[in-house]
Amino acid sequence: MKHAFAAAASAASIASTAAMGSGIEIRNAAEVAVVAGKPDNFTGNAGVRPLLPPNDSTRASVGLVDFAPGARTTWHSHPAGQLLIVTAGMGWIQEANKERRVIESGDVVWIPADVKHWHGATDTTAMSHVALTYWADGKNVDWLEAVSDAQYR
Repeated sequence: MKHAFAAAASAASIASTAAMGSGIEIRNAAEVAVVAGKPDNFTGNAGVRPLLPPNDSTRASVGLVDFAPGARTTWHSHPAGQLLIVTAGMGWIQEANKERRVIESGDVVWIPADVKHWHGATDTTAMSHVALTYWADGKNVDWLEAVSDAQYR
């Protein structure tokens, strides 16, 4: 299923990149390298595959993020919101000052603009999601402090 959603995300990127150029462009999945999540923005092992940069048609960037068990983002918010499509496994998401919630394969999560939150794998299961992150005034995320082990558990 993970690969099906990656293919769907790639298909979406193909459709939207046409607006950027004079014709159809294909971003072959094998040519989009996975990069390690930056230690300032992630705890644990997370791989990020940037599928599509923002353009005038989408105003969103699209990425596939794979979290190993125990991996998570830091607290952060998005000036124009974020849409997550969980493609594999089980994870957790938490909005500031609210209870942690379970997310799993097939779930779709909308995070409104400026809502402080974190998301990642559970402590025992991996989780992958496609993230559509919307841009406002040239910015798509405000990274904040790390999620402590106590907050995570």
